[in-house]
Amino acid sequence: MNKPIRFLAIGCMLLFLALLANINYVQFVEADSLNARNGNQRVINEEFSRDRGPILVAGDPVAQSVPSNDEYTFQREYPEGPLYANLTGYFSYIYGNSAIENSQSRVLSGSDNRLFVNRVVDLLSNKQPKGGSVELTIDPLAQRTAAEGLEALGPDTKGAVAAINPQTGEILAMVTQPSYDPNRLASHDFSSVTDAWESLTTAEDQPMLNRATQQTLPPGSTFKLVTAAAALENGVVDDIDDEVKGGAQLSFPGIDYTLPNEGGGNCGGDPITFERALNVSCNVSFGSLAGDVGQEAMAEQAEKFGFGSDALEGLSLSESRFTSEGTDLEAPQLAQSGIGQFEVAATPLQMAMVTAAVANDGQVMRPYIVDTIRSPSLSVLDQAQPEELDQAMSSENAAKLQQALVSTVEQGTATSARIPDVEVGGKTGTAQSTPDRPPYAWFVSYAGGDDPEVAVAVVVESSDTARSEIAGGRLAGPIARSVMEAVLGR
Repeated sequence: MNKPIRFLAIGCMLLFLALLANINYVQFVEADSLNARNGNQRVINEEFSRDRGPILVAGDPVAQSVPSNDEYTFQREYPEGPLYANLTGYFSYIYGNSAIENSQSRVLSGSDNRLFVNRVVDLLSNKQPKGGSVELTIDPLAQRTAAEGLEALGPDTKGAVAAINPQTGEILAMVTQPSYDPNRLASHDFSSVTDAWESLTTAEDQPMLNRATQQTLPPGSTFKLVTAAAALENGVVDDIDDEVKGGAQLSFPGIDYTLPNEGGGNCGGDPITFERALNVSCNVSFGSLAGDVGQEAMAEQAEKFGFGSDALEGLSLSESRFTSEGTDLEAPQLAQSGIGQFEVAATPLQMAMVTAAVANDGQVMRPYIVDTIRSPSLSVLDQAQPEELDQAMSSENAAKLQQALVSTVEQGTATSARIPDVEVGGKTGTAQSTPDRPPYAWFVSYAGGDDPEVAVAVVVESSDTARSEIAGGRLAGPIARSVMEAVLGR
């Protein structure tokens, strides 16, 4: 073979090898990203025609695929509609998917690598791939109770409820109001789907927003749990009987500003005990304590409870914050932060985590919503296990704070959370927003004493209630109590 022919043969061989390498790269390395690319019509048609697996709550489907009499073979439906929409999300031919339908899509569609054997069996038997199932941690009675509690406040109510198991991190209820019906987006009538999408995404009240995880608001006095923990952990107070500053207002040397109490009261005198400061939600006390703790230690305490982290998998989550990055707080701003105002912003899930950690002897558990993932044959592919996120405070200090929260329910501002024969700890919060809108009504609580079973955070952004009646104990407290009773089976 002469030299030019040999070079040509080598060149052709190299080109063939390059082509072979590229084919393998596309088929095996880039396959997932290409299949997931928006507008991949072949993949969309294939997935939309599959028997997509169910999303379950206590064994019952809250999302499922049923046979349809059209070219797509199956229709995705949501039997409970708006009740679970913020958790299931939607599965739409035009607009893709969201929430659990999105984060667990590979399992539900049957394309997860753990279902490879199932796909091979389906291929050999000439069957369409079938999806696996996803079981959520939700307590159905607690979920429905939370939704009914918000709905009872009137059709214009905006708010959210988040309930978790303090000892494991399981999310027991997560409700947002208003909600939407995902069946409208799953329809095979694409013209009506487009109309529904336009209506939902342009609505002023944002029905597709998961207010429990995606919206951060000033938590008001419920944040005093974080300030109280910081004061105990940093030795500013040693016990709930220690005296702290009280009185009608907190002043700052050289600054023309005073921090008053809600309603202008004096909290029962000056000084008062740390326990009484929590019982009556004394702004002066906790503004002063935040100043004594200092910005750095306050920020560190908030981080230990989960502020600034994306602790939840499977659902979109906005990070809660103590303050904006790089902000150097002046004395009045630090005092306002200590009572959950200024730049402090938290989701209901975050405040449920704070409350749960106090109830769980200071241990913060990572929240989770997916409990069990199964194959189409019901074999377990994945079982969630409780995971510690952080130790926010010592068990000794947590016990002191528990005692103060229990007395706040028994004789303080949180009496609306009382449950006969059950030890309940709780805290109200009424957070100021802007002058042209009503305050936010918050309530956090836990139940179960030494063996806490549930921690709840409720926020009511707005309702049909008169402005003068808006307070955490009046609006949010009864909802929190009802959810705790549902979990406890009372």
